[in-house]
Amino acid sequence: MTLSVVATAGGVATACLGTYVAYLAYDGGRRNGSQTMLLLAVGVACIAVLPYVIAYGVTPLLGLSDAATVFGVTVAHLVGLVALAGSVTD
Repeated sequence: MTLSVVATAGGVATACLGTYVAYLAYDGGRRNGSQTMLLLAVGVACIAVLPYVIAYGVTPLLGLSDAATVFGVTVAHLVGLVALAGSVTD
């Protein structure tokens, strides 16, 4: 197995597990009316799922440059961290 295959498999696994965890947090937040859990769901999705979507979905689709891709992933991480900070300080 080459390094690119391992990296892609790791990215897919991270996105899948992140989607599952975000869904669990969203479902718990919706069921219990918890703003904290909803913020947690957004944070996990922005940190674990959105970067993969940007790097492997949006970038090839729109032909973004490497700089634009890194910027998009960085913004996704920042939004995720802000949401997580909001969930733990609520």
